[in-house]
Amino acid sequence: MTTRKIVIIGAGSASFGPTTLATILRNDALRGSHLILVDLDPRRAANAARVAERMNDAWGAEMSISAAIDRREALPGATHVIVSIEVAPREALWQLDWEVPLRHGLRQPYGENGGPGGLMHTFRQVPAHLAIARDMEALCPAAWLILFSNPLPRLVRAITKYSRIRAVGKCHQINVGYGLVAALLRCEYGIDVPADVSLHSDPGNVAVVHTLAAAGRERFAITSAGLNHFIWLLDIHDRVTGEDLYPALRAAAAAAPPTLEPLSLDLFRVLGVLPIAGDTHLAEYLPWLHDPVARPWETYRLPLYDWRGNEGVRDVLNGMMQAMADGAMPVDGLRDAPSEGATELVAALGGRAYLDETVNVPNHGAIANLPAETVVEVPAVVGPIDIRPVQLGSLPEPVAELCRREAALVERAVDAAVSGDRDLALQCLLLDPMIGDIGRARAILDDYLTTFADYLPQFQQ
Repeated sequence: MTTRKIVIIGAGSASFGPTTLATILRNDALRGSHLILVDLDPRRAANAARVAERMNDAWGAEMSISAAIDRREALPGATHVIVSIEVAPREALWQLDWEVPLRHGLRQPYGENGGPGGLMHTFRQVPAHLAIARDMEALCPAAWLILFSNPLPRLVRAITKYSRIRAVGKCHQINVGYGLVAALLRCEYGIDVPADVSLHSDPGNVAVVHTLAAAGRERFAITSAGLNHFIWLLDIHDRVTGEDLYPALRAAAAAAPPTLEPLSLDLFRVLGVLPIAGDTHLAEYLPWLHDPVARPWETYRLPLYDWRGNEGVRDVLNGMMQAMADGAMPVDGLRDAPSEGATELVAALGGRAYLDETVNVPNHGAIANLPAETVVEVPAVVGPIDIRPVQLGSLPEPVAELCRREAALVERAVDAAVSGDRDLALQCLLLDPMIGDIGRARAILDDYLTTFADYLPQFQQ
């Protein structure tokens, strides 16, 4: 039996909550844990607890489960705190993040984690997450914070810079990498790939990404490194024979389906190293995707986030969560749900060590040509005491330079989000690869701070 006390903040999320609950409750190493599910919405918190209780009974997890709307009631004595939250309303605010710069002549390719939209996302999210870290300092200072919220590296950096809490970020985007290499090597390995295959980040591609990622994981061993949503394939080998498959990837790129991540493959041909986070996320960190004359978003077939459609998907998922809570839908379908990585981290931090293929942690030399404090996404040994990133050497210099620019922007963005300093906020925009004019940067910032005044109290002082 375990003595772990696991607190999930944002447990009522219909997209994150059910699978996270399922993977924790089915893990034998966590049997007997105390699980507290926190959500600001009392109905969603209660529903999450009812679903968890059904899994607990069906799978014999022997956990004690409770719900809370006040995290300070849940945190005392916690050993692991899992967080996935967004300042609401998520889709409406994200759409404004994208629309405000458009009023000033700048069309962002996506607007979630990079670009001016990513900066506003950071400014809203950092205070909310630092408040959790402050409560943890007071109520469970030895606990690990396992973070899934976006923009992930900026939030992990804020917590490691401005609190004493140990934090690790986790993201599933490497699945796109497995799917991408599976699609490229489809002929050599007999993998069935749709003719119009795309791995863009939208609900319509979830099944395709999942299927191709599973095929890739079965056949290939890969190592990646970089920044979250900006990771690069360092090596790839056949899982059975150990053969180096990078030469085959380079040859396969010439015959890739035209719909298959054309931006990623164009950079692969130019730089000789394959970015594997997928085009929609990759585009946020590059200076070549917003020119209004060249219209590169058309060349590379970059879709915008479907704000209204994703609101609809969220409504459907909330309905399914309610049905499982009411007993109208079985929970056994989640027994085999793919893990987001939380359960493995909880089991190993205080338990048996394992090698995690991607975590977001301070660099500390893992990538030799990036700053020590930069939050990087790398493989790491996760053990009972700590997380030790694998020492990987240097990234190819052009890739490292792109990452260093983003790393410098992250430092400024975190400081500005905490301090509410408008000069720092302007510096962030001027470091951003999408900004090419000081006057436009000032106009966008002024418009943002007016539009989001109710969400950014740190800038209203």
